[in-house]
Amino acid sequence: MMGSKQKAQAALFYEFSIDDHVPQDHLLRSIDRFVDLSDIRQYLAEFYSHTGRPSIDPELLIRMLLVGYCFGIRSERWLCEEVHLNLAYRWFCRLGLTDPVPNHSTFSKNRHALPSRRLRSNLPRGPLSGKRFAQASIRKDCCMVHRRWPGQRAASCRRCGFDRG
Repeated sequence: MMGSKQKAQAALFYEFSIDDHVPQDHLLRSIDRFVDLSDIRQYLAEFYSHTGRPSIDPELLIRMLLVGYCFGIRSERWLCEEVHLNLAYRWFCRLGLTDPVPNHSTFSKNRHALPSRRLRSNLPRGPLSGKRFAQASIRKDCCMVHRRWPGQRAASCRRCGFDRG
């Protein structure tokens, strides 16, 4: 006699570790070994108010931005969505399964709230500034699309200089 699938009752407790589900050779594990943001709160303390609702951890925001730079995620909306869905990104950002991901508008609000002159003096210049990185990632992403779906793209691309002919 063929039985039907029984509807299982949802478990009350789950034992799940994000650390177990991120591969040991993942790029973010390599980066995490060298990233130490433990003193960032002390450095940014003067920019935060002592009243009002609790702010979002600056270490979380910086770790999310590192994920965006490393994986070519240029949109803050897309970055928040990816961190919400990807276990490796959650692990790197020190978020649990049930921890909320900050809203995309948090990045722009923090960018406009902090005094830019003082921060600009501490940002890297030249090739490490991130400007060229974004341009290079656009070209790389574009070329990867040409290689993956050659039948769906034009014979040449002005954006990255790709020419099939």
